[in-house]
Amino acid sequence: MKFSISAVKKPLQTKTDVLVVFVPEGRGVSGLADADALDDLIAQLAVDGDFKAKPGSTLLLHRPAAVAARRLLLVGLASKPEMRDWKKALQFAAGVLKSLPVAQAHLLCVNGLDTLAELTPTVFSDVFYRYDTTRTVDEKEQPRLDAVQICAVGAEAGLTHAKAALQQSESVAIGVRLARELANLPANYCTPVYLGDMAKKLAKFHNLSCKVLGRPELEKLGMGSFLAVAQGSVQPPRFIVLEYHGAGKKDAPHVLVGKGVTFDTGGISLKPGAEMDEMKFDMCGAASVLGAFEAIARIKPKLNVVGLIAATENMPDGGAVKPGDVVTSMSGQTIEILNTDAEGRLILCDALTYAARYKPQSVVDIATLTGACVIALGKVNSGLFTEDDALANALLEAGRAALDPCWRLPLEADYADALKSNFADVANIGGRPAGAITAACFLWRFAKDYRWAHLDIAGTAWNSGANKGATGRPVPLLVHYLLSQVK
Repeated sequence: MKFSISAVKKPLQTKTDVLVVFVPEGRGVSGLADADALDDLIAQLAVDGDFKAKPGSTLLLHRPAAVAARRLLLVGLASKPEMRDWKKALQFAAGVLKSLPVAQAHLLCVNGLDTLAELTPTVFSDVFYRYDTTRTVDEKEQPRLDAVQICAVGAEAGLTHAKAALQQSESVAIGVRLARELANLPANYCTPVYLGDMAKKLAKFHNLSCKVLGRPELEKLGMGSFLAVAQGSVQPPRFIVLEYHGAGKKDAPHVLVGKGVTFDTGGISLKPGAEMDEMKFDMCGAASVLGAFEAIARIKPKLNVVGLIAATENMPDGGAVKPGDVVTSMSGQTIEILNTDAEGRLILCDALTYAARYKPQSVVDIATLTGACVIALGKVNSGLFTEDDALANALLEAGRAALDPCWRLPLEADYADALKSNFADVANIGGRPAGAITAACFLWRFAKDYRWAHLDIAGTAWNSGANKGATGRPVPLLVHYLLSQVK
């Protein structure tokens, strides 16, 4: 789908398949040179009870006299719309357009041009996304819309800024789509090797640096914790290193670390069978790193970014790690594995140790880490953990700006007491109470040498039920955060 912006003087005379007009509650479409006939139509529709300009209301008219378009789609909007109101209005509009046999649509914007430019690509890409890779699809089922143009009225002065916002939003949308597509793939398709190959293709396409390490290299690095998780699977593990260079060589990078468990059975601590198919989504952290790199490589900001992905399966074969086993991490710290289903932290801790070699400005790890975070925050906010207030504020603000929110939870040394072990330096679980926090405390031990934050996306990375599938979060948050760090 292509997106564009153009300045128009008489948008109602635009010839198009669909003209989408956002109607603020209690007001007409003021500010248009040719709006009288349309305002009269909207007023009459309200009198007849066919359309009232309230958030969530839509009305599709075929060949209306007031406009040159084949169809007119009226969409209700809050009287003083904020960003969330615009997002909902765009979702309603895209939902209607998805069902129509149309190839192009024009969105009429009198006010809120920058907001519309920033949201349209991401919202439309989300609504129109379909997973088809492993499905037999009738071409007749495919949505036809392939071009969306925003008609800017009286906004020539701000057009350049709006076009830049649109291009950035398109890049984010492409990154989100990549993350969703990777996460939605079945685990027999999206293996650790597959993720490594995808990283190489991404690097080649965008001229990024990439290396993919296998078991021999991981053994040489001493990643005993990561390898312990991988030892139960016939699928070989991969450690992926991506680098984007947009600033000087001496500029310290920002590092994103992604959990890439391409399927999580729980290992010997086997998960219940119900809904275990959703454990293919346990690599959504890795997918979000690749999605963020897709977006950043297109936007080309002046900063350096490193992506680290630890990819493996967690399986229960005869060689799998067992509850009570003690392993040695890359940092030299020993870990008693009390539960093999707490495997994400075991692969991330070695990746966090590896990150220190970059002397980074910041490190953010992204992981579908704990069910406890789902219980705490549900599907709305990702969990944020860090002791660095400035880093926390930057990530919180990025989430607000991207409408991809996170919520800060405590990270305190007293919680780490639950991880004490009689047989190793630390245990990998601390019991049921404060499970998301004690998991973050475990990772904290391995991230003392730099500014670090942990995002637990177990509740936000995918949806269950009838709308089962990956969301692509937190790619928008990550991209906004990185762009905010450009000096």
